[in-house]
Amino acid sequence: MSLANATRSELTKQFTTSMWWILAIVLVVYVGSTAGGLAAAFGGTASGAIGADVGGVPAMSAEAVPPLIYSLATAVGYVFPLLIGTLLVTGEFRHQTLTPTFLATPRRGVALSGKALAGVAVGVLYGVVALIATVGPGAGILAAFGVDTALGDSGTWAMLGRIVIAYVLWVLIGIGVGALVRNQVAAVVGVIVFTQFIEPIVRTISTLVDGLSGVLSYLPGAASDALVGASIYTTLMTGDGDGLPWWGGGLVLLGYAVVLLVLGHLLSWRRDVS
Repeated sequence: MSLANATRSELTKQFTTSMWWILAIVLVVYVGSTAGGLAAAFGGTASGAIGADVGGVPAMSAEAVPPLIYSLATAVGYVFPLLIGTLLVTGEFRHQTLTPTFLATPRRGVALSGKALAGVAVGVLYGVVALIATVGPGAGILAAFGVDTALGDSGTWAMLGRIVIAYVLWVLIGIGVGALVRNQVAAVVGVIVFTQFIEPIVRTISTLVDGLSGVLSYLPGAASDALVGASIYTTLMTGDGDGLPWWGGGLVLLGYAVVLLVLGHLLSWRRDVS
């Protein structure tokens, strides 16, 4: 089977299951409600409608609010493309559908490449969905408070494009994780624990230790924030800092994807399937 046919087959398998749209709905609710709530809080303080001391909401300039709100798509939502990429592979191991996949595509490198290309399409889809969920309510609420939405700024649209790129890279990282860790439960739990607990805790600790933040800027979540160019985490916890440039963050995130895909192929993907 050619790479094009393998990619088409992977897309068919992905979109004939319910998992992709269930995760998409959860993504919309999660990032949309977060964007709406924070847009009201920060937009209110930036416009003066809400006192900066109300609810402990820090005051920030009106220019800084829109990118912070829009970047919530990745800052809090990157776990979703990571999960869908992981499930795209581990689901085959769990439901034992990988055997017919390999029978149809004996060249396993082609099969994994087909999954990766299908993952690119899924990443673009999820990225667009996340942007609609954040930019829609976020910009609407900011406009209601009289705060410039910055949607007429080319820099804002460049950031939105980088958010979609980040989603694609996170899906590819997830595919690499799924290829390397065959057990679906272990892979999903590992993804959630690392993204929601380990890395946030480590990044928080790094703000208290001199010289550590520069090293930890190479963590995947930090690299994703650098690629996008804005993040509520870096704004509220670490300030502007000396993090990676956007292209550096993109290269680091791409490096994670390539390394995990290669390791998954070499260490797990080529093994016998029971």
